[in-house]
Amino acid sequence: MELAVIDLSPYLESESKSESEWKELCGEVSRSLRETGALLVKDPRCTAQDNDRFLDMMENYFASSSDFKRLHERPQLHYQVGVTPEGVEVPRSLVDEEMQEKLKQMPKQVQPSTPKGPDCKWRYMWRVGPRPSKTRFQELNAEPVVPEGFPEWKETMDSWGYKMISAIEAVAEMAAIGFGLPKDAFTSLMQQGPHLLAPTGSDLQRYGQEGTVFAGYHYDLNFLTIHGRSRFPGLNIWLRNGQKVEVKVPVGCLLIQTGKQIEWLTGGDCIAGMHEVVVTDRTTDAIKLAREQNRILWRVSSTLFGHIASDAVLKPLGHFADSPLASKYPPIYAGEFVEQELSVINLKGNKGQL
Repeated sequence: MELAVIDLSPYLESESKSESEWKELCGEVSRSLRETGALLVKDPRCTAQDNDRFLDMMENYFASSSDFKRLHERPQLHYQVGVTPEGVEVPRSLVDEEMQEKLKQMPKQVQPSTPKGPDCKWRYMWRVGPRPSKTRFQELNAEPVVPEGFPEWKETMDSWGYKMISAIEAVAEMAAIGFGLPKDAFTSLMQQGPHLLAPTGSDLQRYGQEGTVFAGYHYDLNFLTIHGRSRFPGLNIWLRNGQKVEVKVPVGCLLIQTGKQIEWLTGGDCIAGMHEVVVTDRTTDAIKLAREQNRILWRVSSTLFGHIASDAVLKPLGHFADSPLASKYPPIYAGEFVEQELSVINLKGNKGQL
């Protein structure tokens, strides 16, 4: 199954388009998020050249020595800024017993790959957008870390980050309209959220063997996640109906996935999309081509986590509050929810109970 590609242009130019044209698009967006947990979008503000410029810089960073990269590590801030080394992030499927039971019940052909331990990927966390001056969750809103020797770092990270946030905000407005909520139902809660541009780097020279798990089966704890196209395939997602799909992101497109916070806000009408990153035969083909072209052998994902503001309350919105599943989603501060989730996947010191 191919995911549908939604061109955001008619909505972004909605003042000059007929209402019926863009309202239909909004229905497509909400339907895709509900049924598949994912969406491919084309946003004229986010070009393939922007993505390439970002990937070039991040490849050079991740190809630097481990000692250099570890200078940018901030474990005392739960790795929410700076670099997270490989071997730190623990896939949820390794520590969540309920999830493990569900995996055993899945048909063999759609079961995810079994990780042997923590993820063998690096990640860099860069906050995007303004943060609140007063917050109960100061550590989730920490100052950014800028590596030495990359004069273009801040401008490149901010530029790509803001463009991807703009795409998420457009999709969030369209989804709200499609769900029969006010246009700003989601975006009003995103203001001053702890949005993170969080590219991953996986060393294909060391870990390029078919079957290697870069990111074990998991969901994202945030609201919506957006990715630019990676130069090396390997992302698998699971649709709501249990179907496993290897994602192919067309050039110039962005992939959006549902996180746990949108599940909360829709009372389970949308559910957080499950996914993994694994070396496949398509990945090894791309590695072979990159070797022939003498390119850097690091798989970089240009991932951005769009969040609900830490001090906002997560609870089913509007008519979703009346849904039969609403009681499964009691009110909780978004920041408290994030801290609980981080503790489970080992990015926070103590193990929290969910």
